[in-house]
Amino acid sequence: MLAAERRDHLLALLAREGKIIAKEVAADLGISEDSVRRDLRDLAAEGLCHRVYGGAVPVSPALADYPTRMSVTPDGKRKVAEAAVALVRPGGALILDGGTTALAVAHRLPRELDCTVITHSPTVATALLEHPRAEVFLLGGRLFKHSAVACGAAAVEAAQNVSADLCLLGVTGVHPEAGLTTGDAEEAAMKRALAARAAETYVLASSEKIGTASRFRVLPFEDIAGVITDADPRQAVVEQLTARGLDVLTAG
Repeated sequence: MLAAERRDHLLALLAREGKIIAKEVAADLGISEDSVRRDLRDLAAEGLCHRVYGGAVPVSPALADYPTRMSVTPDGKRKVAEAAVALVRPGGALILDGGTTALAVAHRLPRELDCTVITHSPTVATALLEHPRAEVFLLGGRLFKHSAVACGAAAVEAAQNVSADLCLLGVTGVHPEAGLTTGDAEEAAMKRALAARAAETYVLASSEKIGTASRFRVLPFEDIAGVITDADPRQAVVEQLTARGLDVLTAG
């Protein structure tokens, strides 16, 4: 099989199965695992897959820049945001992550809701200016422009001095094997710091993030209360997540 044919085969397998196991592909095609791994390195360099131990999984589309992500599955983000808002209790304290789905949550919080919102996202804080009864605490630090949030040591230290009932956390990938991931190490550390300060953490994951992965792990599934997604509950990846005991809240 020619290199171009192997490439097409791998991409088709990734789209169909949601993962590639190098050892199995090598056996099926009668080639060496080194050849498969080399093909996967080339695909990963082009941004067409994310390599993991033993193979590869789909790469997350949420790694695009912030303006581009604003136009990705806006209806799915709206549904996830509406389901997430239902978890916010009057008088409670909410840690709200940054990113486009978190911004959708901010826009959908009831205007007269009496609550405290802690965020490291200037865009989320600005979206709450017209909420007269919402007390907003903005955590500062180095601005990570990809997600329009504060990160770094100063932001992590600030997060360690707050607490909340609920944390709504964004990620770029949710995969049964790769876990909850994002594309930047400092952002992953900041997300862990935020989640550690809440009684419960739910992950906001519109359907394009389900079954994909990025480079840096955020949290193990055991450290969150559940995932909120608009993905079909009959989707194979969602069924795998549910089978491992994860609470998956269906949005929409």
